[in-house]
Amino acid sequence: MVVRIAGKRMYLWRAVDQEGDILDLLIQPRPDKRAAVRLMRKLLKKHGFAPKRAVTDKLPSYAAAFRELRLNCRHERRMRTNNRAENSHQAVRGRERKMQRFKSAGSAQRLLSVHAAVHNTFYLRHHLSPDRPSGSSEPKR
Repeated sequence: MVVRIAGKRMYLWRAVDQEGDILDLLIQPRPDKRAAVRLMRKLLKKHGFAPKRAVTDKLPSYAAAFRELRLNCRHERRMRTNNRAENSHQAVRGRERKMQRFKSAGSAQRLLSVHAAVHNTFYLRHHLSPDRPSGSSEPKR
């Protein structure tokens, strides 16, 4: 995701798990291999194990980072497979509008890290909530 910070283009790298929880995020000035390696190292250090499957967009720096880190997980780059990560950007866009843009990369990184933790805690996932009966709660007679 591209974010404007103090008039400069910055790239927000985000890792999301299969249930939509935000694992980590990183703001970098370029979308290159170095940034992808930095995000992957941060994730590996934080979680302690390599993923079994990675779903990314078609940016070539992901594949280069996986080769450099010698990750042998299945890497999927098909169309619409990374929708969960793309949809997680919507909350960031809303926060960015309310704040009238981010002022610096450091403050954006700090705010978005806290925002991700709060989002993971309080966001209601519809696929995990119990089913509610449709219609009225009274039985038919």
